[in-house]
Amino acid sequence: MFPMLTIQLLILPAGKLMETILPAKNIRIPGTKWQFSLNPGPFNIKEHVVISTFASSGVGSTSAIDIMATVKAFFKTTIHPLASFLLILTTNVFGIGFVGFFMKLLVDSPHMWWPEVLPSVAFFRALHEKEVKSGRNLTRLQFFFLASVLSFSYYVVPGYFFPSISALSFVCWIRKHSVTAQQLGSGLNGFGFGSFTLDWNTVVGFTGSPFVIPFSAVANALVGFVIFLYIVIPIAYLCNSYKAKNFPLVSTDVYDAHGNLYNISRILDEKTLKFDQVAYDNYSELYLSVMSVYSYGFTFASIASCFSEIALFHGSLIWGQLTKAFQSGNGVDVHVKMMKKYDTIPLWWFIILLISMTGLTIWTCEGFGNQLQLPYWGVLLLCVLVLILMPSFGVLRATVSKQPPMGAFTQMIMGYVYPGKPLANATFEAYAMMCVDCGLTAISSFKLGLYMKIPPKAMFLSQVIGSFIASACEFATVWLLFSSVENICRPELLPRGSQWTCPYDQVIYNNMMTWGAVGPKRVFYPNGVYSNLFIFFLLGALLPIPVWFLARTLPEKKWIRLINVSTILIAGASMPPVSAVNYLSWFAVAFFLKFVVYRKYKRWWAKYSYLLSVAIDTGVSLMAFLVTVTLQIHNVSGIDWWGLDVSDHCPLATCPTARGVHAEGCPAF
Repeated sequence: MFPMLTIQLLILPAGKLMETILPAKNIRIPGTKWQFSLNPGPFNIKEHVVISTFASSGVGSTSAIDIMATVKAFFKTTIHPLASFLLILTTNVFGIGFVGFFMKLLVDSPHMWWPEVLPSVAFFRALHEKEVKSGRNLTRLQFFFLASVLSFSYYVVPGYFFPSISALSFVCWIRKHSVTAQQLGSGLNGFGFGSFTLDWNTVVGFTGSPFVIPFSAVANALVGFVIFLYIVIPIAYLCNSYKAKNFPLVSTDVYDAHGNLYNISRILDEKTLKFDQVAYDNYSELYLSVMSVYSYGFTFASIASCFSEIALFHGSLIWGQLTKAFQSGNGVDVHVKMMKKYDTIPLWWFIILLISMTGLTIWTCEGFGNQLQLPYWGVLLLCVLVLILMPSFGVLRATVSKQPPMGAFTQMIMGYVYPGKPLANATFEAYAMMCVDCGLTAISSFKLGLYMKIPPKAMFLSQVIGSFIASACEFATVWLLFSSVENICRPELLPRGSQWTCPYDQVIYNNMMTWGAVGPKRVFYPNGVYSNLFIFFLLGALLPIPVWFLARTLPEKKWIRLINVSTILIAGASMPPVSAVNYLSWFAVAFFLKFVVYRKYKRWWAKYSYLLSVAIDTGVSLMAFLVTVTLQIHNVSGIDWWGLDVSDHCPLATCPTARGVHAEGCPAF
């Protein structure tokens, strides 16, 4: 997939070229009064934003593609081509239909400022606004290109020649034969003491740009990270909570009672993929690593705290905005006032899109031999869930650029109401996640349009049409890769250093089996090993109350209102896949930027900070794309040496430490 930042950059010279060579003469459509010009005027910043929105809409249907890859890798079959295309299309577009109900709350409100949008504003302004160079200072455009070139040049090291630089550990180098030392030192599979990274993707890959996220959100995340990784997990592991020592400290795999990887095929009917209760009773209950167990707990707590916190701190605001949703008033935001000359998007546009996508989704799931297993009522349940989650998660994302992970929550719901159907569970999760994520991404694009003073209808059409075209391109690309890359998603058959291992699909498969096949009733409440984890829902709902009470009784203490319980809990809920080295490097960079650069060089920060964030991402994404299409797609890897491994070289960090439990390559205890 071509990096979007690079596309946005290339749009500028393409637009300027078309401005020069295209004729300005009007072209009339035969039989109508309509006419248009291929060259209506100079290429400007508004056109650039609209085209960029069009190009970026619908890009990244990861959940739909993950289902396709998982079915191919683990079930050794493929989903019907038309069903695959419709799955990608509907997951991309469905969420936009819900956006119309929350425009007043999440776009027009000045309280919802969307920090993730600000780098884009700086990026477009740097490319289009004329700036006179003063003395030795670089213009913003010069600075952007210089930083992009440096980032591009450097990323060939972690991206191709030295992938191990993404996570390094001094402790593991020193104590090569100690399980405890490697558990403490591993940045990927342990506590991360002494681990570090020299790869920008490790810093921002899961956590977002430290340039953009407010310092209060960073501080809250740090508190949550410390509580989760350095207090909860060590205590749970030392106390052997849930047989923690029988399994790796950090793992997304599922295990049996003896510490072996769970053989899912032993409890499923090979033909129907349905759960076999007798086989399950004769085999073993399903177990998780201690990190995954408490990550689920923090996930439950973060979702409950999100609703509780928003009701307490933003309830009156949300109610006021929702009551105005069907009124003609445009609010008091200065940007909204400046947009009065443009027509607003009629609500019925969104409703028609929502109804059509609902019908298309039902056909995708119920048709084609019911390959995806999700019934029509599951789609209707999905709509209700999205209407509940989108405004709540939207408030968080619009203010602190964070939102709770919702995968486990949605899979739990479907696991209870429709157990024994793994593909139905994964499909429901994919639609729920993509509807909320794509819907909120569309809302952030409308906020960008508000900042850049672009007609709302133009932004709507660019996103919808762009999503349709992107879906077709993504389907063609994925189908081509599945057909042309030998042994794709089968890491045991791929050469060393190959990028076609599909590592996340193992996680998808494990979750699919845990929640869909075995089901939450047998893993969690009421009959599972982890039945008491649901207490985290109650804890999450209660934790914001004392913060709210202190903020009300001590209004002069402004810092109290900066405590965000949801953000604190999200830090733990995100681990794994987020690892210690991801968080530690992100905290280090964020604190350096906020405490050193911002305080000492405020003028530089105001001029270049957001631009530097975009420039680094642009260089990294362009180099990653070039390496992929020129080398890795042909299975041409870097020099065969220890640095080519995508690991932190702490193999013993994944060893169990319980007596009598043996794992390959691990010492016996």
